Formats: sequence, structure tokens, C-alpha cells
Amino acid sequence: MTGFVTFVSAGPGDPDLLTVKAVKALAAADAVLFDDLSSGPILALARPGADMVGVGKRAGRASPKQDHVSRLLVDYALTGANVVRLKSGDSGIFGRLEEELTAIRAAGIACEIIPGVTAASAAAAAAGIPLTRRQHAQRVQFITAADVTGELPPGLNMAALADPGVTTVIYMGKRTFPALAAALVAHGLPPETPALLAESVSTPEQMLHRSTVAELARRLEGDRSPLPGLILVGRLAEGVAD
Repeated sequence: MTGFVTFVSAGPGDPDLLTVKAVKALAAADAVLFDDLSSGPILALARPGADMVGVGKRAGRASPKQDHVSRLLVDYALTGANVVRLKSGDSGIFGRLEEELTAIRAAGIACEIIPGVTAASAAAAAAGIPLTRRQHAQRVQFITAADVTGELPPGLNMAALADPGVTTVIYMGKRTFPALAAALVAHGLPPETPALLAESVSTPEQMLHRSTVAELARRLEGDRSPLPGLILVGRLAEGVAD
């Protein structure tokens, strides 16, 4: 009998931010394949006795290849297991969800996707700001600032990213932000544009640092902590006036 795969979005790390449906899926799983950033206290919600398999990827660390992760999902499900693929944030936001979906669908395995809180929303909430504002930030754009090599992806739409009336959320961008900031300024973004660096959002290690695009670029040139983080750029990153 073929099993079933549930893609559970773990949110930014705080178990209290999981959806009720996500908690139920973890409690019913025979096996949980989890990302590095979705580990910790969230794993305590899994069914006792479930197989727990770490398949996370972190910059600068040895990580399992994506095809190996996809193969594990298929192999577990083909044994008839109820499998949870626990992915950090929202599984559909820079989580390589499509590659895993393609593999299990090709194997004839049924699946479900449970959405969750993405790091962008969690960071904005932690900072006490919205991601949009009428007449000042009417668009939000999410980008990843690292390609498969860890470098700044080619072909980024710099004109869109340099729009001062937009909130831009940059995932996986601490290492490449100095280069990105230089490109944004060259395309017309004022260097004094507010920027917010949010690290380990919703966890006890959470750190928020408000600055400007130019200041944050200088900070990240040689002072990068190992904490996972994302960067918000735009007027709202400055904060909401009291």
C-alpha cells in the first residue's frame, strides 16, 4: 500500500505559530523528514516512535542533496508510511517544494500541503510593523539573494528592487547583501533607505537590527553571525511612529 506525504510548514521556529492542522499532522506521522530550521521544540510534537530524519540545508555546512531528500520521501511513502515533510517557514516560499512535489507525484504518491507563517510575516510582526501601507508601500516583493552557488542570483530585476515605494523582503541575503546594496544604490535606491535585519525570528535567539541600506551593507561586510536571518528594505523597515 502506498503511503501519504504531508508537507507541513513549520513557520519561523516558534511552535505556537504552527497551525492546528500542522500539529495534527505531526501527531499522526510515521516518519518526519525535517529541515534544520524547523527542528528544536517543534519536533516534540511528533508522534512518539516516529522516525525522525534530518534533511536540512544550511549555508556553509555539509547538506544532503535535493535529489536524495526527494528519494527519501518516495522511499518512505512506498512502504505505506504516513510521512510528514517538515519545512521551515511556509513551504512554498523558497523551500524547493516543487522539486519534492514532482518526485512524489511521479511515483504516484498522494500528498497535501499545509501552509504556514513565512519568516517575512513573522519578522514584521516581531518588529511591530506592517508589510504594506496605503499610498507608501502598496506592493511587497520577496526575493532570494543566493543562488545554488551561494552567490547573488543573476538577472534580478534591479529596477523593481530599487523602487522606494515597495517593501522588499530578502531571504538568504546576509552574505550577498553588500553586493546587492551596491547594485540597488546604483539603480537609484537612496542609500539612507531604511533596512531591518531580523535574525532567528520568533525564537529565544531573536535579534532585530534597524539601520539603513548603506549602514547594513557595511555591517555585513565582515560581521555576519551564524544566525539565520532575512532583511526588509523600504520605508516601513524604519518602524511605525508612536
